[in-house]
Amino acid sequence: MARKKRQVQEVEPIGNNKAKPTTVYQDTFQDKFGNKVEDFGKKFEGKGRTLLFALLGIIAFTIIIGIAMSWSKRSGGAEQTALGKAIETSQAQVSASPQPAGSTTKTFKTEKERAEASVAEFQAVVDKYGSEKAKYFVAVNKMSIDRTAAISELETLSKSSGEVGSLSKFALGQAKESDGKIDEAIAIYTALSTSTNSVISKDTVNFELASLYDKQGKKEDAVNIYFAIAKAASEAKDADGKAIPMSQTARTSKEKLQVLNPEKAKEIKEETPELPPSM
Repeated sequence: MARKKRQVQEVEPIGNNKAKPTTVYQDTFQDKFGNKVEDFGKKFEGKGRTLLFALLGIIAFTIIIGIAMSWSKRSGGAEQTALGKAIETSQAQVSASPQPAGSTTKTFKTEKERAEASVAEFQAVVDKYGSEKAKYFVAVNKMSIDRTAAISELETLSKSSGEVGSLSKFALGQAKESDGKIDEAIAIYTALSTSTNSVISKDTVNFELASLYDKQGKKEDAVNIYFAIAKAASEAKDADGKAIPMSQTARTSKEKLQVLNPEKAKEIKEETPELPPSM
């Protein structure tokens, strides 16, 4: 699994001392796509981490859906049109069943067929406009047809700044995790978590970090991160000082915490957001 530049408040571990709740920046990306991330996660739980279009991580997939639409709108003129069409191809339905007569819906018989068509279209945008955004999409769509080349391209793109760089880093982290290179994935996610201009939500990155620490048996590290995510979300206030509903990522972090350290989880006191007045 989006784009104006934004800074997201970095989550820090919170101790037992009672602090006065403060207004916390609400990550609009997290709000909009957090539920989709967790829904995808539940569908694929126990089936192994895959990459986009068969080989890119489920979270990266959700992120791409959101940012793709923003990019296609922000690119200029002919480039916008070309990028938009390529994005439509990359999101086209995969079905072995023929479409009804007269249907104009683009479909592909296999994921590989769709990926090949997507790579060709995005590469055409790169060749004509030199689009860094299109280069990113070439790489992620190439994962299912030429994994080695795709990872190499992501490594190159991850060295750049801005949206393309942070997205490429995250996708690269997902690839490393899928390959069982947990320490390398942790290093990538850690760098993203401390970045001040990453397009990826801090909660999303930190949640991934906690998951990897849990897999490594580093329970305390995982607990601290899950706690920080859930605690900050439980104390978040809007501009009027009212409680903000916890994102799905924060709620899942709390659930994970309840399993790993039930006593620590009890420290999180969630306020009930006020309901809008009835008409």
